[in-house]
Amino acid sequence: MKRTLSLLIMFLLVLSPFTAFAGSLGKGDPEGTPGQWYLGSTPSYVDPAKSPIVFVHGLNSSATTWWVENDMYDIAYNNGYETAFIDLYPTENMWDNGQLLASKLQDIYNHFGEKVVVVAHSKGGIDTQSALVHYGAYPYVHRVITLSSPHHGSQLADLAYSSWAGWLGDILGGKNNATYSLQTGYMATFRSQTDNHYNVNRVPFYTFGGTGWGSFGSSLYWGGLYLSSYGSNDGAVTVQSSRLPYATEIAVRDWNHSEIREGSSTFNYFESYLYEAGLHSLTSNIAEISNDTAVSTYYRGGSYSNKTKEVFVVEDKVSEITIDWMSDQKDTSLNLVAPDGKIYSTFSIEEDSTSVFAGAYHHSIQIPNPTPGEWRVEAQSKKENYLLNVNFKDGVNHDLDVSISKLLDVTVQSNGNAFEKGKINTTISVEYYKNGKLKSQKVKLSNKDGEPKVSIPHLGEGIYNLTVDIEGKSAKGTSFNRTFVKSVFIDKDGNMIE
Repeated sequence: MKRTLSLLIMFLLVLSPFTAFAGSLGKGDPEGTPGQWYLGSTPSYVDPAKSPIVFVHGLNSSATTWWVENDMYDIAYNNGYETAFIDLYPTENMWDNGQLLASKLQDIYNHFGEKVVVVAHSKGGIDTQSALVHYGAYPYVHRVITLSSPHHGSQLADLAYSSWAGWLGDILGGKNNATYSLQTGYMATFRSQTDNHYNVNRVPFYTFGGTGWGSFGSSLYWGGLYLSSYGSNDGAVTVQSSRLPYATEIAVRDWNHSEIREGSSTFNYFESYLYEAGLHSLTSNIAEISNDTAVSTYYRGGSYSNKTKEVFVVEDKVSEITIDWMSDQKDTSLNLVAPDGKIYSTFSIEEDSTSVFAGAYHHSIQIPNPTPGEWRVEAQSKKENYLLNVNFKDGVNHDLDVSISKLLDVTVQSNGNAFEKGKINTTISVEYYKNGKLKSQKVKLSNKDGEPKVSIPHLGEGIYNLTVDIEGKSAKGTSFNRTFVKSVFIDKDGNMIE
């Protein structure tokens, strides 16, 4: 009996490539403790030409992201690679994680006795660059491969700190040091401190981007729809943000933000870059990427008990609207009422597990060829916190131009003759943050007499999160409304860092 049990255990160990996993070289199984790192099993034959791989996770994640519902670790093991996985702080910025990762990369380098290749997903790529450039970990790394890392920030992080959505981010716990640092304004300052640093080119970077959104109603679909205003994206990060001017882009494909970290999606694309010396040529089809910016969303949000309603208007030439009612409640009763009185009540419901609004429920519906005029969403719940997002396809999206000058003048104007003269009205809500803390109450500004420009006062050095609410009439006389969100960093002299 004992012999049979021993043989069974040995058989299971052979089947499982995780038999050599040891937290910090022998402290138990993976626990998600920041600073712990874990060794994968050593393959039966290790080609000396192959570098060990260190996998680095992203926002709100842990080392387990590489083997739970992911075949990345299995594929690396089966292809004869030594591996290590590290847990960083899931909600801290690139400075704290960069410092932590730098010390652990040295430990991992000492263990293997050679340089490693880092494969990093999402924010893990930023944490890795911080470790190499600002905390001196470059001697331990051959090269870095980033899988949809928001090197220039994410507009979803801007949204989490915006006037309409920031309070919901607070309730859901989505506002933290990591999300704050991923605002596009904050990342502009990180790029200014990093891209010209004397360490920046010591280790080559290779990037991946994605253009898939996942299924309708999912958090990545909603994120993709929102980010589509800023260009092609994978539901969390735009392709443009995944790029670095001095990095080599390996591939951009129809991956969403979760798929891009899966071994079956990307390992074959980057394996040639895992060898210690010399890179095999790799042919990949880089997709044609749209970076055209459009103003295509409208936001409203709040809190209520029992019943509430939100109203929005659809202008002519809108080919489709998508309504996403993001809520802290799953069982909200919703009706969408068209201008002719027709009622739509079948909403898809998906819990958000991947975005900065993780824990929220997305109640979504799409309406093709919507009737121009006033629409309303009627909601009923015992108590609810919500954010209404309306995405418009076509219409005035590409006729509106929103620009922000270095002196923080916000200009909203038409690209042509699509609007009635003087009929574009703008209200701007400004949230000013310094060192992650809200430093002033909301400042609200409006344009006057149809003037396209609104000047933002200099409140001090820090992040200015701007929520720009726009309304007006098209040249055909139909009303429209849009919301544009942007974060910028203003220095002590009142200039915007780009």
